[in-house]
Amino acid sequence: MRKNLCKLVQHINMLNLHCTDKSPEYIFYDKLLSDEMIELALKLKLRKPTYIADIAKKINKPVSETAKLVDEMAHIGIVEYDCDEKGVDRVKLPIFAPGNMELTAMEVWRMDEHPEIAKAFPEYILGLQQKFAQFFPMGSALMRVIPVEKAIEAESRKVKFEEVSYWVEKCAPSLCVATCECRRIRRMNGEGTNDLEGEWCIGIGSFAENCIRVGKARRITKKEAYEIIERAEEKGYVHQLSNVDGPDESVFICNCNWDTCMGLRTSWYTGTPNMSRSNYVATVNQTNCVACGQCVEICPQNAVKLGQKICQREPVEIKNSITPSDHHWSKKHWRSDLLVNRINVIPETGTSPCKTNCPAHIAVQGYLKLAGQGRYKEALELIKKENPLPAVCGSICPRKCEDVCTRGDIDDPVAIDEVKNFIARKDINEVYRFVPKKIYSHGKKIAVVGSGPAGLSCAYYLAIYGHEVTVFEKEERLGGMLSVGIPSFRLEKDVVDAEIDVLKNLGVTFKTNIEVGKDISISQLREDGYLGFYLAIGAQGKRSLHIPGENHSSVMAGIDFLKSVALKKSEKLKGDVVVIGGGNVAIDVARTAIRNGAESVTLFCVESEKEMPALEEEIREAKEENIVFNPGWGAKEIQIENGNLNSVIFKKCLSVNDKNGRFDPQYDENVMMTAPANYLLTSIGQYIKWNALINDENILLDHNNKPVIDEFTYQTTGPDIFVGGDACTGPKFAIDAIASGKQGAESLHRYVWEGHDLVLGRDRRTYHYIDKENLDISNYDQTPRQRPLHKNAQQLRLEDDRITFTEAQVQDEVKRCLECGAAHVDQNICIGCGVCTTRCKFDAISISKEYDAWGVPYEKLPFAIAKEVVAREVRIIKRKLKGKK
Repeated sequence: MRKNLCKLVQHINMLNLHCTDKSPEYIFYDKLLSDEMIELALKLKLRKPTYIADIAKKINKPVSETAKLVDEMAHIGIVEYDCDEKGVDRVKLPIFAPGNMELTAMEVWRMDEHPEIAKAFPEYILGLQQKFAQFFPMGSALMRVIPVEKAIEAESRKVKFEEVSYWVEKCAPSLCVATCECRRIRRMNGEGTNDLEGEWCIGIGSFAENCIRVGKARRITKKEAYEIIERAEEKGYVHQLSNVDGPDESVFICNCNWDTCMGLRTSWYTGTPNMSRSNYVATVNQTNCVACGQCVEICPQNAVKLGQKICQREPVEIKNSITPSDHHWSKKHWRSDLLVNRINVIPETGTSPCKTNCPAHIAVQGYLKLAGQGRYKEALELIKKENPLPAVCGSICPRKCEDVCTRGDIDDPVAIDEVKNFIARKDINEVYRFVPKKIYSHGKKIAVVGSGPAGLSCAYYLAIYGHEVTVFEKEERLGGMLSVGIPSFRLEKDVVDAEIDVLKNLGVTFKTNIEVGKDISISQLREDGYLGFYLAIGAQGKRSLHIPGENHSSVMAGIDFLKSVALKKSEKLKGDVVVIGGGNVAIDVARTAIRNGAESVTLFCVESEKEMPALEEEIREAKEENIVFNPGWGAKEIQIENGNLNSVIFKKCLSVNDKNGRFDPQYDENVMMTAPANYLLTSIGQYIKWNALINDENILLDHNNKPVIDEFTYQTTGPDIFVGGDACTGPKFAIDAIASGKQGAESLHRYVWEGHDLVLGRDRRTYHYIDKENLDISNYDQTPRQRPLHKNAQQLRLEDDRITFTEAQVQDEVKRCLECGAAHVDQNICIGCGVCTTRCKFDAISISKEYDAWGVPYEKLPFAIAKEVVAREVRIIKRKLKGKK
């Protein structure tokens, strides 16, 4: 152990009086500083500028030799140049952080050469805060949040120190920018999130001049500084200042992400918001709020959560967090799981059922409100944050949001899907099309296999992340089952094409007629530079009836029939057609058959009509087209006469599931029905068919042929291969596939960047909705639900002739929304950064000045802490005397 280095650590850090070779400060500088450098540093008074000539006298060396040694130390970062008014060189010894640790870690090459820096720096910060964070009085921490300036423009009590422009204007032209060391350190430790490294740290004043001089940063103009600040706010970063020199002095403006910043992260980790907070606190205007969740997702402290707005019969108390300001504090109070377990919804109340029940958790209440205000493009933007195919879903969505709509407990649910369809139809027109901005301008090569809803969704979000995405499709037409498996009378193909055009505008490359696994392998794609793969091939295997006669040429799988019609390769049907199956695909097959020449179509399924998985609307429309339903029958035998299909014999189904809910149909073999049939189309389920796609890959499959995956990240046992959509879950709805595509993109974005964890800082998107048994909905009107019309209501539709809502219908329908949810701020842990205000489209959240606390110089910090310790004990006693927990 180097005793002189231990002595230097104690000289710089007054809070470490027992340094050893295990101390992070010691480890940080052990390989960087020579004994000669340590001797010089020990001669310097902490934070006091000293002329080089005076230093030379103290260490008994020539000035030139001293200057050379000082310069070497300044390049390392242990000391900092601080010239006087005439430009004569002085140097000072900063504290560890914010100070010489940042200076040392600013250089990329030095970090790579000395990876121990990346371990020691966060260990030092966390250790410091674990020991002392609970005792820091508000406003006196080493770092301090400075609010988004636009959020406090109207605040009459603000002071100049609280505006980021004050620091830029004050310090220009002494401005520089450097790569953020926090983000880099997290990556080097394998703790990177979805945020990437970049030039985010703005140095100001003499600190900037030092950084520029020793090559740790580059000089920037005021314009460049403001551009960086604006980009930071677009990304939801928090502005912070160094806070060890009093209120009117600082050395840098940080633009920090909540899950990587060493200051912010240790602040919430130890549950001590005073270590970060500004003088401001956020408040939600419940009247304006529509629970869109944008503020919740961006809040660095997880202080904002979604709650309830609709009236309760028995009001439920919402409890704010306790803090060390009036509680004794220990490790049990820390929020150490926040990186993997952010809470989106207030546990006591729940929030909007529509957002909760949507597989993609789209901000339904939000886009309804925007549509009501005529802000259609903003509504589309809000939808596309979760669903890049809104026009597609407007045609085929299962409307899970409407299933639980609270309005449905009064009369009829809000026609959410019809409003979404109205908004999305505007996106088909290039003039109104919304193409999102890319988050990053650089990325990696990633391959998406399959261009169905999961593949398109994954490609869309990967492109927004800036990656070079190629989608491989084995068919000649893009869209997967959207194009070849869903008939045009339900989903027009120009709608699919228009949605795909947006991906092309984002730079996604599409290659058709290429089957990965057959025409090219995943291994070959790796050789071509692809670093990650998303397999979204759907569930295209056709399940068999396992009955005699099934191999006849007039027996066809329903999805093959739909595909042949979509690709215009189908011959016209003649005579009687029997369809077997009870789901939406079976209904599509039956309705397509009657449009494709069938004289009659009869549908059989083992389920009773109430048990049929098809949507009620689909069943109703099929019946209106004279399709005959025979639920409760299972196929027994296909009869062939003279080489032609003649009929199908069915047996009566008594029950579908066993007592454990497993599919296990039981039949009465003595009760039969014979249906005449010239064609039999089967739609009894699909399975995942991998062909040769994963033959040479280390992908483990379960007994259902589904890949064994991480349920959160969608990563398979082949580390660079992720799956989604029906290939992962089995047959489900398009919106489920779209949701999995977005999650797959998040995982792939993290995977292809070295050192980025697949889970840390990631939202698990766990929601629950309001207690409907505790609602007061007795006084609402009973405005009828708007209904869509059809162009040719009495005719079989070859194309989708459902008439989109008019603007007047949209305005009337959105008024029926009860606005169940609203956001709520836990003001005890809010740090007043104002980032939430940059996301709100409804002027529903704002920050206001609640405190008047300011930083103290580092030298006075012990006295401030001692004073706070006494004041805190008094507050604790008062709280207990009042009987509060």
